[in-house]
Amino acid sequence: MAKDAKVICPMMGGEPCVEDGAIRNNELVQCRFWVKIMGQNPQTGETVNNGDCAIAWMPVLLIENSKVNRETGAAVESLRNESVTTGQQVTNALIQFAAANTAPLLAGQT
Repeated sequence: MAKDAKVICPMMGGEPCVEDGAIRNNELVQCRFWVKIMGQNPQTGETVNNGDCAIAWMPVLLIENSKVNRETGAAVESLRNESVTTGQQVTNALIQFAAANTAPLLAGQT
């Protein structure tokens, strides 16, 4: 976007964008959609600490949300794999215990 381009607000019917705390018609105007984001850009990794329209932030926040969801899915899959392995080990231990303790009974020993 060109530096001198006029930024319009989609929520205000094409009016010029009102940054938070701007003066319009000699009145202090605040925009409910103006948000300050602090954190790390998920695409570039650079530190972010600035304000912009919530609508403009949506693509970045959706990318971050997708990243977190992928990480959560990977963690759940890892936990599931560990649970399956532990369950198999417990089952094998129970089978061995049962076999060792029922063998004397089957041979007629008490």
